[in-house]
Amino acid sequence: MESTMKYMCLLAFVVILGINQFDGAYGAGECGKSSPDREAWKLAPCAEAAQDENAAVSDKCCGQVKRIGQNPSCLCAVMLSNTAKSAGIKPEIALTIPKRCNIVDRPVGFKCGAYTLP
Repeated sequence: MESTMKYMCLLAFVVILGINQFDGAYGAGECGKSSPDREAWKLAPCAEAAQDENAAVSDKCCGQVKRIGQNPSCLCAVMLSNTAKSAGIKPEIALTIPKRCNIVDRPVGFKCGAYTLP
């Protein structure tokens, strides 16, 4: 009887501990476990090219766009993120970067909000 009571107390403790640690269910978003705003910081080398369609696109920018662009939904979310907006990024220009980088396997025609990837 005494050992049963110990197990019941231990079980109750584990359940209470588990409930306290459970903040809710969070699924992966467009960019997996990373947020679009966090991914947007990785595109800092693209800032000028995302504001001016005549600006040169750096190799570092193209590398990041190619990496993030493997998931078109993530690239779209990043280009339309609050971080990108705060940095003065123009989505209609930013979405031309994959083409300007000559990325062959870019998601041509992918709908990104009101925009379409060229």
